[in-house]
Amino acid sequence: MFVSLAPMHLLAAVTPPVTGSTALFASVVLGAIFGALLHRGGVANYTVIVNQFRFRDFTVLKIMMTAIIVGGLGVLALNSAGLANYHIKAANMLGVTMGAAIFGVGMVLYGYCPGTAIAAAASGSLHALVGLGGLLVGGTLYAFSFPWIARYVLPVGALGKVRLPDVTGIPALAWFAALIAIAAVVFFLIERAERRTAAVRAGEAFR
Repeated sequence: MFVSLAPMHLLAAVTPPVTGSTALFASVVLGAIFGALLHRGGVANYTVIVNQFRFRDFTVLKIMMTAIIVGGLGVLALNSAGLANYHIKAANMLGVTMGAAIFGVGMVLYGYCPGTAIAAAASGSLHALVGLGGLLVGGTLYAFSFPWIARYVLPVGALGKVRLPDVTGIPALAWFAALIAIAAVVFFLIERAERRTAAVRAGEAFR
């Protein structure tokens, strides 16, 4: 889900200009903050990401679910207040399914997603830097193959620019409430499992 700012006259009183050199400066500052937060959260660490797929470390899942909920509710509030507009991406289901599968396999093999890869490379990770070359090659191949994809892949299961509330008739707030409930249950189960694992390890250490 992507968001664009509302017309500038609605935001001029609260939002500084973000054009020209100001936009470049803001992008550097915000990018540095985002990278620092990725490192602080541990998701720029190869071991943390790989262990998520091995079901040994759920840091990535916790961060992603929290970000989705907080960001989603924030965008919903901004949209409701008229301070932002939804820019809906087309729901091309075959394309989304194939892309998700390729992305998932790549993340398991590489150990990073594109964002965490850049953060890891910036910290001096050589294998992350090498992998960025693969990302550039993959992006280039996709660009050259896009006419074929647009003709044969994207039309399959194309639902148009819709959201779950549009398809189901269930309000967006209800979807977020369900997501929050699911996240709470998942977090509870993860924390309980981690406490049990810690207790077992502590018991083994005293043997």
